[in-house]
Amino acid sequence: RFAVSVGYWKDPYIQYFVRQAKERKAPEINRGKLACYYARVHGVSYLLKAFLKKTECNCQIVNLGAGMDTLFWRLKDENLLPKKYFEVDFPMIVARKIHNIKSKPPLSKPIMESHSGESLLIDSHSLDSSRYSIIGGDLRFSSDLEEKLKKHNLDIQLPTLLITECVLVYMTPQQSANLLKWAASTFPVAMFINYEQVNMTDRFGQIMIENLQRRQCNLAGVEVCKSLDSQRERLLLNGWETAHAIDMMKVYSFLPQADVKRIEGLEFLDEKELFEQLMQHYCICWASKDSSNL
Repeated sequence: RFAVSVGYWKDPYIQYFVRQAKERKAPEINRGKLACYYARVHGVSYLLKAFLKKTECNCQIVNLGAGMDTLFWRLKDENLLPKKYFEVDFPMIVARKIHNIKSKPPLSKPIMESHSGESLLIDSHSLDSSRYSIIGGDLRFSSDLEEKLKKHNLDIQLPTLLITECVLVYMTPQQSANLLKWAASTFPVAMFINYEQVNMTDRFGQIMIENLQRRQCNLAGVEVCKSLDSQRERLLLNGWETAHAIDMMKVYSFLPQADVKRIEGLEFLDEKELFEQLMQHYCICWASKDSSNL
């Protein structure tokens, strides 16, 4: 929300989900973290739009651990909605999001506009329209997850894009492996995008882990975040045919340089080294399974 308010990228919907924080973060955290968020948003968006283009939007998106993400609304504005867009998160998070959607017309209106058919189904822990579904569930139990998604008209024959952003790292390696295996074995044509930590065995990575632990935040799956190779390997070992991983510094260098220049002018950063270290400790990985040669 802060990054959007400063002008890093446009998101007219985040204001309805997240209140603006009063205090301003320390400048180096600000600039480094915000540029990292910027690279993440653009990197994920680039892959996502490539998938939508290839499938001509005749596909579905499953956003796992979606939190207060606003992607559905932004895609609708760009006329890029897939056939169906699913979000899954813990029931408590989902209840909060549904409350926001119901009480704020700029969020509920686009769902109603894209809806056709029977009346919209909504209760405190799920919402189902013809183009958008939000489901309360636990990603550590994939059989339960599949059942809930199918109840909301998941079509396993449709090309499917699955997204996890800072989600798998909170599960044990076995739990994330099960989720990846389930996704790879369920959909004949699919792509998986994962954004999370990498290079976590060096000193900088250790400090990140210690800082999170102090805030009672345990990264149960951090051992898979050793390197780009370990990230790729996890995807290949769990049924995906191709897998790639690049750190965020690399992603940052691929972004349109005129826009990078623009965001670098938004706030002064003299801690270049700290910024680069931060960017080298996050990555985007993507994998695919393609029985129809898309």
